[in-house]
Amino acid sequence: MTIAFEPDVLDMLCPMHLMLDGQGVITHIGPTTQKLRPDMSLIGMRFLDAFTVMRPRGITTLDQLRNARHLKLHLEMAGVPPARLKGVLVSSGQNSAIVNLSFGISIVDGVRDYALTNADFAATDLAIEMLYLVEAKTAAMESSRKLNLRLQGAKLAAEEQAFTDTLTGLKNRRALDQVLERLLTINAAFAVMHIDLDYFKAVNDTLGHAAGDHVLQVVAKAMIEETRTTDTVARVGGDEFTVILPDVRDINVLDRIGRRIIGRIEVPIPFNNSLCEISASIGTVWIQGGNSATRETVMEDADLALYASKNDGRARQTFYTPELRKTANSLMPPTGRGIKRP
Repeated sequence: MTIAFEPDVLDMLCPMHLMLDGQGVITHIGPTTQKLRPDMSLIGMRFLDAFTVMRPRGITTLDQLRNARHLKLHLEMAGVPPARLKGVLVSSGQNSAIVNLSFGISIVDGVRDYALTNADFAATDLAIEMLYLVEAKTAAMESSRKLNLRLQGAKLAAEEQAFTDTLTGLKNRRALDQVLERLLTINAAFAVMHIDLDYFKAVNDTLGHAAGDHVLQVVAKAMIEETRTTDTVARVGGDEFTVILPDVRDINVLDRIGRRIIGRIEVPIPFNNSLCEISASIGTVWIQGGNSATRETVMEDADLALYASKNDGRARQTFYTPELRKTANSLMPPTGRGIKRP
């Protein structure tokens, strides 16, 4: 049995519909259907001219369309922008028919593309509720994404702070240990310079800690400028610094870098109305790869070489040799001297 429906009733109950006559010609369209093609006169067109049936495949005639009644139709609407819709055809008396349409899962795109509102859907249609849920989920996901980015940024900042000396901006001992362990693990060729500032205690004692902090910052800047971007410069104690130089295959390179660092640090550093005069003693270990060195032995060897520089008159660089261990007990760092005023 077929039932005839008044167009205004259908406009309210299913605003996205079409009415067809016995020849398959569109005789009425719902208000939402018209919004999909506001510049296109659908009334009077054959349904199969206005829509292409994508599935079930092979429907090109009115009889084939009638035989597919009550089945879900996958349709593509003529015109632009592209509109892929779902539909179902039911008989409506005297060979007429009604096709009810929907966007299916593409409703979010449909609402966006055609500026649809809740007035374009039946009052009982759950589409609007679904859109609210989609918007709420999208907002929640965006909020979560931003929160994750903030947390990640905070984590990276905390990790960076954990490996940075706050006074000088150089790496700290934790960062230094990680770099050393990595180079030793891959049996790389590298060098370690252990640097101690001569006469730094006198600066602190005479001019105070503010002067000492200023000197440390100037020294840190000089070390960065006199080393390569691939090198690691770290402050590992009050006035102690360590430089790790990867991929060093010529001892003359180390000699030149050491002399440059010593020369820069010997330049008097102004502070208020005084000049802070310090120097630097360096102990250097050259690891040529393929040995059984550990982080502890590397730093011990660098310390021995540093004390040898101190013992030999300061402001110099000493390269570690096994012979240094024979006189290790006599290698003690000397006391400091003062500062000069202009």
